[in-house]
Amino acid sequence: MDFSDDFKASDSQSATLASTVFERLREDILEGHFQPGEKLRISALEERYEVGTSPIREALNRLMSISLVQQVDRRGFRVLSMGAKDLVELNRTRCWVNEIVIRESITHGDSVWEEAIVLAYHRLWRCPMLLPDGHVNREWELMHRRFHASLIAACPSRWMRDFHEVLFDRADWARRASARRIDQDRSIAEHGAIKDAVLSRNPVLAVHLLNEAIGLLDPDTLASTPLVHQGNVPSQPILQQE
Repeated sequence: MDFSDDFKASDSQSATLASTVFERLREDILEGHFQPGEKLRISALEERYEVGTSPIREALNRLMSISLVQQVDRRGFRVLSMGAKDLVELNRTRCWVNEIVIRESITHGDSVWEEAIVLAYHRLWRCPMLLPDGHVNREWELMHRRFHASLIAACPSRWMRDFHEVLFDRADWARRASARRIDQDRSIAEHGAIKDAVLSRNPVLAVHLLNEAIGLLDPDTLASTPLVHQGNVPSQPILQQE
């Protein structure tokens, strides 16, 4: 009997379970089921998600890597909140990264890359953004993520693609609040314009449209977003011309 196969199967099952917990806990934080600064007790999370300690801790560590959770003096975990200044810095960094990854992707993209973008946009276009209860459709979030990933898929730097994804994740909660305020027709038109700019190999326009979309996360959105400190919200737009 080859015991190594059993260990491999066990490791695979454990990784799958941790990923499931990660997605569910991430979703609960983004939807406001856990409040900023709230302590995340291991025992309570085990009961909520019906799993053991190991996958809970692995999920929490992954959430720390995308700055949704913080560890407090190595004694526990809390939901991380974000100030308005932090969002300004995050958005500016995303704009800077877009300058690189979009240009590189357009330079190196081939016909297969173009087809993937068209397909990702079509799936996003077909998916309703909001559920009947007003919450953001998780399926739309997935299609939205895949569309933006397809835009930069031809960038030859894995490090830049990974960093772009980390920043995209960190801005997810603000994007959800924004999605509740933007109708789907407007969103589809904006994403369609981005798609067309990328496929026409126009990096200047593509970067401008992407960064303009990031700028839609304005102070009004901040005020209605649970993970942002309710105070010290700038009166000027999040993104300003330097």
